[in-house]
Amino acid sequence: MKARLLIFLILGFTLSSCVGVSSTGIFGTGVSVAIDPRSVGTQIDDSIMQKNMSTRMILLNKKYFLSVQSKVIDGRIFLTGKVDDPEEKLKLTKLAWETQGARSVRNDIKIKEEFNFRQSAKDLLITSQLKTAFILNEKIKATNYKVDTYKQKIYIYGIALSSDEKKMVLDEAKQILDVADVIASILLVDDLRIQKN
Repeated sequence: MKARLLIFLILGFTLSSCVGVSSTGIFGTGVSVAIDPRSVGTQIDDSIMQKNMSTRMILLNKKYFLSVQSKVIDGRIFLTGKVDDPEEKLKLTKLAWETQGARSVRNDIKIKEEFNFRQSAKDLLITSQLKTAFILNEKIKATNYKVDTYKQKIYIYGIALSSDEKKMVLDEAKQILDVADVIASILLVDDLRIQKN
């Protein structure tokens, strides 16, 4: 069992480092332009919104550069990360809503607690296992998804090409050991405002 866990850990670290490099598109949105089902114009709009949001967060407080991440998909803003108190979380939500072009905001920012190495290692392992499962499943476009794990809860953001793919993504997440919950914000291509022809 320990050998299997070690193999998953090594494979997860190896593959997660590859995914970060290969999944960044021309505009730095984390999804390859050629594979992304959004139109190029929508991708550019989302990229501009994401850069705008990130810049405004850093201007508000430099510590947000490392502690808070934002992702924009079709004008919808997703926030993840950790902050010191609830007031900061509210400020960031307000900041996201004030971003020009924002259609909705999903704030999954958590309030910081004392660092727990064991919990962080479990979360990293869960994220790595899920990313590996996405890559190995040929029916899932792994580059269309962003995965974060906090306290054994998996947060998945992305665009599914079909409802079957969305179901497969959720099923893969639920099969991972020690997962407390799966919180998904997965849009279907049909739900996008503007799609590629």
